Amino acid sequence: MTIAMMIETFGYIGSTLVVVSMLMSSVVKLRIINTIGSTISGIYALIIGSFPLALMNGCLIAINLYNLFKLLKSKQQYDLIDVKSNDAYLDYFITRYKQDIQIYFPDFKMDTAVVDQAYIICCNGNSAGILLGKQDSNDTIDILLDYSTPTYRDCSIGAYLYAKLLEKGIKKLIFKQNLSEVHKTYLNKMGFVKEGNLYIKMLNKKI
Repeated sequence: MTIAMMIETFGYIGSTLVVVSMLMSSVVKLRIINTIGSTISGIYALIIGSFPLALMNGCLIAINLYNLFKLLKSKQQYDLIDVKSNDAYLDYFITRYKQDIQIYFPDFKMDTAVVDQAYIICCNGNSAGILLGKQDSNDTIDILLDYSTPTYRDCSIGAYLYAKLLEKGIKKLIFKQNLSEVHKTYLNKMGFVKEGNLYIKMLNKKI
């Protein structure tokens, strides 16, 4: 590969990252990927001598960094709401995100006769996720659904939720159902331990 081809490929990588960033549902991820893509595109523009393109990418980098600073500086305010399994808003939430839920929890089916633990997590007043489960004992919940909307899909919701459940006397969480590989990765990050076909987390342990 010649140097010219390598430079051209470098430019394509930057442009691709900028486009891919626009597909991100998470605003933070969008800003980060866009900044990386803009940086690469800006360097490419300087190499080929396209100063207007370099200036544009420089402005994009500055805008992204400014907004990232604002996003990371602002504190997320979470609230946990106890609801009944037949709650109308809970039903609306599940219906609203049904297709996305099926991607991460392919076997999930809402059964109000089974669910006796239902929580909605809100972030700054917006519904960000839900947890549905069945309490096996005084301190154990079999989780049927632990879902976060795309906008709030990071570990902060889980950390908040598990801390609040511990305050309620819950010490053990168990996943028994079939899960997507993506959600399995999330569970590993959150401190769940695989035991056979189960994923188990003791809430008296730090994440």
